Amino acid sequence: MPVLLGIDALKFLEEEGFPVLRSRLAVTEEEAVEIAREIGFPVTLKISGKKTFHKTDLGGVKTGICEELSLRKAFRELKDLGLEELKGIIVQEEGRGLEIIIGVHSDTNFGKVLMVGQGGIYTDLLGDVAFRLLPLSEKDARSIIDDLSISKIFSSKRKELKRVALEELVMRVAELAIKKSIIEMDLNPVFLLDEAKICDAKIELKGGSYEEDTRS
Repeated sequence: MPVLLGIDALKFLEEEGFPVLRSRLAVTEEEAVEIAREIGFPVTLKISGKKTFHKTDLGGVKTGICEELSLRKAFRELKDLGLEELKGIIVQEEGRGLEIIIGVHSDTNFGKVLMVGQGGIYTDLLGDVAFRLLPLSEKDARSIIDDLSISKIFSSKRKELKRVALEELVMRVAELAIKKSIIEMDLNPVFLLDEAKICDAKIELKGGSYEEDTRS
């Protein structure tokens, strides 16, 4: 059962039409500089490999990089971590907005279960999450967000946070989980402002195969 991480997971989602932060894989420092110029500063650098899902715990994420000198320094520091099976360094546009987690897991008793909650590094600490069984209805997509403590923010004066964008993404994730026979999926974080954009992902597929891309 293939497990997609890093650039492979983002590529898979992008090919399925999901909104992801612009991301490309750099193997050399010069490639990273060129990609950052194309994407536009500020950018984030992240390690990408078969065993690098918990990047923050490994010290494998550098954010807020606003110019070339800082990028070169950050790239070298990530390379110097000396991690095994490192495919390269992801150069990604800087994410902005409310951080959300969307996940899918398979339960032996209930089948596929969808989870939505407050994302980023505080997911486990805050525990602001809610669950629904799949398949999901539009009513379910609305109510699962209502169950979150952070749902109050959508009724505040922060009009730039578009709840409808989150609801649409939740529905699309639920549909994809059934369509592609996904066993487990973890999208964290998803950045939400006027639209929702996926920053990082881990996806476990049932059977089949997926060709990894080392030069995305």
